[in-house]
Amino acid sequence: MSNPITSYMGLHADALPLREQRMKLIASNLANADTPGYRAQDIDFNAALDAARLQREGLPGTGLAATRESHLSDAIATGQAPFQFARQASQPSLDGNTVDPDAERAAYGRAALEYRASLSFLDSKVRTLLTAITGQ
Repeated sequence: MSNPITSYMGLHADALPLREQRMKLIASNLANADTPGYRAQDIDFNAALDAARLQREGLPGTGLAATRESHLSDAIATGQAPFQFARQASQPSLDGNTVDPDAERAAYGRAALEYRASLSFLDSKVRTLLTAITGQ
């Protein structure tokens, strides 16, 4: 059974932590732009958001299915989040680095804008709830 407050907050309550995680990955990509062999990372945001929604609603198909006990521990040991993937390079690099700083800056700007939008929607929901509680 879902929590009424979580249900009231809806999609943006699920999206905000995912957007934060994506911004951290993009910042990490920018920080490693000159690291030889570094592979740019990103998150499949839509798949992660769908999984978060299913988990919030308590529907089947939540979480990851493991056919072996070590599957999830392998992902934890490598530091790879379930919906995280290595992004392909737009241009080949001699040192094997797949980070395109210009594309990463643009992606970070867009991610920051999306984060701020989700935060604004949540702020609006909280203000509405406070108005209903206080009666003002």
